[in-house]
Amino acid sequence: MAFQLGGALLDACVLSVVMQEDTYGYVLTQRVREIVDLSESTLYPVLRRLQKEGFLITYDEPYQGRNRRYYRITEFGKDQFEKYVKEWQDYKARVDRVLLGGKTGE
Repeated sequence: MAFQLGGALLDACVLSVVMQEDTYGYVLTQRVREIVDLSESTLYPVLRRLQKEGFLITYDEPYQGRNRRYYRITEFGKDQFEKYVKEWQDYKARVDRVLLGGKTGE
């Protein structure tokens, strides 16, 4: 894809995946890769920052003799996600007006 995924949009995508269900890093990476090419080494700093900002919390669950770290969205994270969705809708509408000449495909 020719378009770059900026920080806020990456945050929104991560929060969106975790909004659907608690998940761990590998699954989260696979889901975000549906949108953009992303490595786990790129994702984990994003997850740590989102956790530090209070948008995500973590907990460990045993899996095949090891602990697997899961991510859960907080109420604060849900609020932030809703802000991102609103900002995305506004941004997308503006881009559509320019790229599509006012045609939004609706």
